[in-house]
Amino acid sequence: MHDRPILGHMLFGISVTPYAEAYPQLVEQVLTAERLGLEIVGIQDHPYQRRFLDTFALIASLLAQTERIRFFPDVASLPMRPPAMIAKAAASLDVMSGGRFELGLGAGAFWDAVQGMGGRVRQRGERLPALEEAFDIIRGALDVGPERRVVRGGGEFYQPHMYPPGPATAHRVEIWIGAMSTGALELIGRKADGWIPGGGISKMADFARLNAIIDRAAVHAGRDATAIRRIANLSGAPLDDARPWIDVLRQLTTESGIDGLVFWPTDAGTTEIERFANEVVPAVREGETGQ
Repeated sequence: MHDRPILGHMLFGISVTPYAEAYPQLVEQVLTAERLGLEIVGIQDHPYQRRFLDTFALIASLLAQTERIRFFPDVASLPMRPPAMIAKAAASLDVMSGGRFELGLGAGAFWDAVQGMGGRVRQRGERLPALEEAFDIIRGALDVGPERRVVRGGGEFYQPHMYPPGPATAHRVEIWIGAMSTGALELIGRKADGWIPGGGISKMADFARLNAIIDRAAVHAGRDATAIRRIANLSGAPLDDARPWIDVLRQLTTESGIDGLVFWPTDAGTTEIERFANEVVPAVREGETGQ
């Protein structure tokens, strides 16, 4: 397995809600996160939400205004975006930012809204195989080397692909899958670079068991299970007091196999981000290292 691009074992970041009317505030949130040493920003992808900016366009804007922090869609809506174009966007963002983009990918949700915006609705039994088929197309396109080879892919759910991919990315873009089903977890173990649990920490009681499914599939595929990133979204409650968060997150990282935490502020301000970066993150890191 390749080295992870993030220094250190634990990964800490934030999410910003892509409300169009709050664009200046979310820029300030991201700049605050970078200034305080956080490492990554995740942005949800719901193109059918009329109040939201397009996630990929927003990430491009934020990459241009930052220097160090990384970004990922949390997670990209596959039914709304053809896989070859997801790969093209990912490669472009990575090149333009000097290697600061990772790809979060999901099989889809809110199917009535997807259909209303012209997206392809997948039935329950189609979602996992369509996700894997798309994954293979995207991975093949992102792994292009100096020699321009041809991407071949597609099958039951996507038209056959045969095209020269590019541009070559600045670093190996990781693909993190947002999913909870057994089949999707096995796919992550066999092929993906990371897992983003659906439901965030509201499902933390299940994390250890679900992580074990990923690990078994990775070992069976001959992969190093410890190289697969596990990233939990932290949302649902304001960060008024750091202590309860510290206790929960220490348990999450020591008992549940989670090694990445993305905090979702409850408003468009920076106070919660500052508390997370200045109080929660150092305490969780201290617990991780045993200092």
